[in-house]
Amino acid sequence: MSIPLSQRTDMTVFMNGAFVAANEAHVGVMSHALSYGTGCFEGIRAYWNDQAEELYIFRLREHYERLHRSCRIVNIELPYSVDELIAITIDLVRRNNLRENCYIRPFAYKANEIIGVRLNDLDDAFLIYTVPMGDYVATTGLRCGVSSWRRVDDNMIPARAKISGAYVNSAFAKSEALMNGFDEAIMLTSEGHVSEGSAENIFMLVNGELVTPSASENILLGITRETIMQLARRELDCITRERQIDRTELYVADEIFLTGTGAQICPVIEVDHRPVGTGKIGALTETLQQTYHEVVRGMRPEYRDWLTPVYAKSHTKADHAVTAGKAASNGHNGNSAHNGHTNGHAKTRSGGKARTR
Repeated sequence: MSIPLSQRTDMTVFMNGAFVAANEAHVGVMSHALSYGTGCFEGIRAYWNDQAEELYIFRLREHYERLHRSCRIVNIELPYSVDELIAITIDLVRRNNLRENCYIRPFAYKANEIIGVRLNDLDDAFLIYTVPMGDYVATTGLRCGVSSWRRVDDNMIPARAKISGAYVNSAFAKSEALMNGFDEAIMLTSEGHVSEGSAENIFMLVNGELVTPSASENILLGITRETIMQLARRELDCITRERQIDRTELYVADEIFLTGTGAQICPVIEVDHRPVGTGKIGALTETLQQTYHEVVRGMRPEYRDWLTPVYAKSHTKADHAVTAGKAASNGHNGNSAHNGHTNGHAKTRSGGKARTR
C-alpha cells in the first residue's frame, strides 16, 4: 500500500513561498477552503519518455494562464506570474526526482480559520504538489450513463473556473454513474443540453462532423479539449463544430470520446445501455488517441512548443531556485508551512495584485 503524500518525508511540496517536506505541509482544520470549497486548482500532467530520458510537462503555460483566470473569478490574489509558476513547478518536479508519468496539482485557496461564508477580505494561500499517476479512467472504452444531476450554471458556480467546491456537483454525478453500473457520467445543463462528463469534456462524431458543446453550455474550457480541436484540424483536416447537443444525439452518434488532463482521450462505447456506433472504439477516436499519446511524450517534433522538458540541460536548478525565491518574496514570508498561530498561511496582499499573462 502506498504511503499518503501527507506522511512522506522523501517528497517535497511548494507551499506559501517555500519548498517543504510533504509531511510538514499542513492546512488548519478550520481553513476556509476546507469548510466552504473556496479554492481553485489545476490538474497538469507530465509524461516520461524512456528513449529521450526526459519528463515532458504538457501545456504548462496554458494551465497556469487558466489558473490566473480562475483566481480572478474566485477573488484570489495569486502572487506569481505565469513564468514564475513554470519555474517553481520545474524545480519542484526535479526536487522530487520524478522519472515517470506524473500529475501536478497547484491549488490556490482562502486560508483564514474562521466561520463565515464570503470571498472578500480573506487571506489567500498557494501550494503545489506532484505525484506519480497512470490512467485516471479506462482508455479502452467507457460505458456512460446520462446523469440525473444537472451541471451547475455559470450564475451558480462558474464552470469555466476550476473551483474546488464545484466538484461536489461532479462527485454526485460520478457516484450515481458508478452505483448504477456505468463507468462515467454525462451531465446535462438545466435546459437539458449535453454539457460534459463528471470531469471531462465530450466530443461526438455525427454524420462525419466532429462536434462538442460550446462554452455557453457550462463547460470547463479544457486544455485537452482545445488540444484535440487543433490536432483534428492539423492532422485530419477536420474542423470541430461547437454547438448545442441534445441528449438523444448521444444515442445516434457514430463515435463519442471524453477528454481531459486526467482522462486523456477516453473512447465511449456505450451510453444508457445503447452502443455507440459499432460498440467499439471508432477510427477517428483511435487516431486522435494515438496522436495525442505521441504528442505528449515528445515524439512529434512539430508540437514540441506544447512541452516543457524538466531535465533538459538548458535548465539548472539554481536558475529556477533564484526565480522561485524571487517569487516567494513577493508577498510571502517564506517560512515553513506549519509555523505560528496562523498555520503558516502568509498574507499575500502586501505583494500586490496578481499578475497575469
